[in-house]
Amino acid sequence: MSTKSISLFTRTNRFLAAWRNQNVTSTTSRSLRHYSSENSAQKPQSDTEGSSGQLENAVAEATKKLTQEIEQLSKEVNELKEKNDDLTDKYKRSLADSENLRTRLTKQIADAKIFGIQSFCKDLLEVADTLGHATEAVPKEQVNDNNPHLKNLYEGLVMTKASLLQVFKRHGLEPINPLNEKFNPNMHEALFEKDEPDVEPSTVVVVTKLGYKLHERCIRPALVGVSKS
Repeated sequence: MSTKSISLFTRTNRFLAAWRNQNVTSTTSRSLRHYSSENSAQKPQSDTEGSSGQLENAVAEATKKLTQEIEQLSKEVNELKEKNDDLTDKYKRSLADSENLRTRLTKQIADAKIFGIQSFCKDLLEVADTLGHATEAVPKEQVNDNNPHLKNLYEGLVMTKASLLQVFKRHGLEPINPLNEKFNPNMHEALFEKDEPDVEPSTVVVVTKLGYKLHERCIRPALVGVSKS
């Protein structure tokens, strides 16, 4: 075999080897690309399914936690509402008690201004009674110019009694003389009964002692005798 033939044979073998290597590499590349494409198509689906499951679990856990918080808040709201209702009721009661107390104190103050002199007036009534008895005890037929001293004394007693009654009236103290009036247990005190056929029953026929009232409040009842039923 010549040198040229050997050289040609060698180049032919090298070309066939290169061609085989090229086909194997190409086939391997296509296989790898196909495998990679399949994996790429399957991987997003698997990732999507995993992400969806995690999301559902997270939503369920968040919902459960939110429900518990809502229940706790509802319980706290109910407790606060009960406390608020209780405090509101106590506040209203306190306001009512304060208003009642204020009304009572206002009335007591007004009564104290009006009836503060009640004890003093009762003591002065004895003076008025004494003056009344003194003027009644003077014989009217002897009150004349022939007895100037008795006349002056009588007139002085009458003027003193009239002045005292004016002071009483100015301060709201007025006498009670219920003669021929219907008996009133709030203003009169019956000492006895008397037969009076021409008078209606329970009528005052005798006044033994005048009564007195201070601003419509009886501070001393009139002592009277009434007709029998």
